[in-house]
Amino acid sequence: MDPNTTGTVQYDRWNEDNINMNVETSQSTMTRLYNRLCVGTTGTVVTIVGALAALVIIYIIGYTTGYYVHRC
Repeated sequence: MDPNTTGTVQYDRWNEDNINMNVETSQSTMTRLYNRLCVGTTGTVVTIVGALAALVIIYIIGYTTGYYVHRC
Protein backbone atom coordinates (compact mmCIF):
# COMPACT_ATOMS: atom_id res chain seq x y z
CA MET A 1 0.00 0.00 0.00
CA ASP A 2 1.37 3.35 -0.96
CA PRO A 3 1.64 5.99 1.74
CA ASN A 4 0.11 8.53 -0.66
CA THR A 5 -3.18 6.61 -0.99
CA THR A 6 -4.07 6.12 2.65
CA GLY A 7 -7.74 5.65 3.30
CA THR A 8 -8.65 4.35 -0.16
CA VAL A 9 -9.26 0.76 -1.04
CA GLN A 10 -9.29 -0.61 -4.56
CA TYR A 11 -11.61 -3.44 -5.49
CA ASP A 12 -9.94 -4.64 -8.66
CA ARG A 13 -11.19 -8.19 -8.30
CA TRP A 14 -14.83 -7.04 -8.75
CA ASN A 15 -14.01 -5.68 -12.19
CA GLU A 16 -13.19 -9.05 -13.72
CA ASP A 17 -15.07 -10.03 -16.87
CA ASN A 18 -15.29 -13.73 -16.11
CA ILE A 19 -17.94 -13.49 -13.37
CA ASN A 20 -20.99 -15.61 -14.24
CA MET A 21 -24.16 -14.02 -12.88
CA ASN A 22 -26.60 -16.53 -14.40
CA VAL A 23 -28.85 -17.19 -11.41
CA GLU A 24 -31.83 -18.39 -13.46
CA THR A 25 -30.45 -21.90 -13.96
CA SER A 26 -30.01 -22.56 -10.24
CA GLN A 27 -33.62 -21.78 -9.31
CA SER A 28 -36.16 -24.49 -8.61
CA THR A 29 -39.29 -25.02 -10.68
CA MET A 30 -41.53 -23.57 -7.97
CA THR A 31 -39.41 -20.44 -7.69
CA ARG A 32 -39.56 -19.88 -11.45
CA LEU A 33 -43.33 -20.45 -11.43
CA TYR A 34 -43.75 -18.00 -8.55
CA ASN A 35 -41.61 -15.38 -10.31
CA ARG A 36 -43.60 -15.78 -13.51
CA LEU A 37 -47.10 -15.69 -11.97
CA CYS A 38 -46.81 -13.57 -8.84
CA VAL A 39 -44.38 -10.77 -9.66
CA GLY A 40 -44.87 -7.72 -11.84
CA THR A 41 -47.75 -6.99 -14.18
CA THR A 42 -48.66 -10.64 -14.63
CA GLY A 43 -48.83 -11.04 -10.85
CA THR A 44 -51.23 -8.11 -10.58
CA VAL A 45 -53.48 -9.57 -13.28
CA VAL A 46 -53.45 -13.02 -11.64
CA THR A 47 -54.31 -11.46 -8.27
CA ILE A 48 -57.23 -9.46 -9.68
CA VAL A 49 -58.63 -12.45 -11.60
CA GLY A 50 -58.30 -14.66 -8.52
CA ALA A 51 -60.07 -12.11 -6.32
CA LEU A 52 -62.94 -11.75 -8.81
CA ALA A 53 -63.28 -15.53 -9.09
CA ALA A 54 -63.41 -15.83 -5.30
CA LEU A 55 -66.09 -13.14 -5.08
CA VAL A 56 -68.22 -14.86 -7.74
CA ILE A 57 -67.91 -18.22 -5.98
CA ILE A 58 -68.88 -16.68 -2.62
CA TYR A 59 -71.85 -14.95 -4.28
CA ILE A 60 -73.06 -18.21 -5.85
CA ILE A 61 -72.71 -20.11 -2.56
CA GLY A 62 -74.59 -17.37 -0.69
CA TYR A 63 -77.34 -17.21 -3.31
CA THR A 64 -77.96 -20.96 -3.32
CA THR A 65 -77.79 -21.18 0.47
CA GLY A 66 -80.25 -18.30 0.84
CA TYR A 67 -82.59 -19.86 -1.71
CA TYR A 68 -82.77 -23.18 0.11
CA VAL A 69 -83.03 -21.59 3.57
CA HIS A 70 -85.84 -19.16 2.65
CA ARG A 71 -87.96 -21.22 0.27
CA CYS A 72 -90.45 -22.29 2.97
